[in-house]
Amino acid sequence: MAGEAALAEALPRRPSALSRALGHRGVLIGLVLFGAVVLVALLADWIAPHDPVRNNFRYRLGVPNEVFWLGTDRFGRDILSRIIHGTRVSLRIGLMVVAATGVFGALIGAVAGYFRSLDGPLMRLMDGLMAFPAILLAISLAAALGPSEINAAIALTVAYTPRTARVVRASVLVVRELDYVEAARALGAGDAHILFRHVLPNALTPLVVQSTYIFALAILAEAVLSFIGVGPPPPTPSLGGVIADGRDYMLEAPWISLFPGLAIAVTVFGLNLLGDGLRDVLDPRMKVEPR
Repeated sequence: MAGEAALAEALPRRPSALSRALGHRGVLIGLVLFGAVVLVALLADWIAPHDPVRNNFRYRLGVPNEVFWLGTDRFGRDILSRIIHGTRVSLRIGLMVVAATGVFGALIGAVAGYFRSLDGPLMRLMDGLMAFPAILLAISLAAALGPSEINAAIALTVAYTPRTARVVRASVLVVRELDYVEAARALGAGDAHILFRHVLPNALTPLVVQSTYIFALAILAEAVLSFIGVGPPPPTPSLGGVIADGRDYMLEAPWISLFPGLAIAVTVFGLNLLGDGLRDVLDPRMKVEPR
């Protein structure tokens, strides 16, 4: 016993997933960037210097200055304040999409991967949805439902759920053949118990990584919906809507579209870095040292 204890202490301990994640440069940079965006969105009411929807034609198309740090738009509204509040709208819609696609995608993928008889019909339905470009499907649904935050989230959920379902299904197909699942089946456990107690919890790791990409795609897609007028309706500030406000003034007031575009780029870049880092850390097939 003493020899086994000494041997156990001598062997190097495998670092936990959290320590490996925090030691990964991509995860750290992604967390810092995305965390800063989230903090700005949470504190929008306190840090925004002006009312984001108040018109002030006296300062129409004002260049960036000491009062309006990022300038004003055609109605004299402060661009910085509209970006801060627009970030909150984009993150709110992105969070709704991630939550909904996570639930529905996980259920569809788990059922399709575990029950062979349902695999064909469910995956053909997902294939049918994926036959349409996701953004075009989202635009069509949002236009049919009408401009609002909820309708935009519903449209994006329908468009991106098939991706999540396929990721979960692929993981379930592997997990359902493992020994402990066969042991639970041999002990008389029912399919529902095996699926939700043994299979699904051990097949959700890829979903964590996929959720970061879905979040980034949802923010980009929401900006597209707002840009063409089927996202949150005016005067609600959204990043895509702010960009749309400046499309007719690109030569005389390029700051109207430039700065919200940069805000979208920083948010998506942070999420992509976070997703790539989590994939490196959580995927057992990839042995990546902290860098």
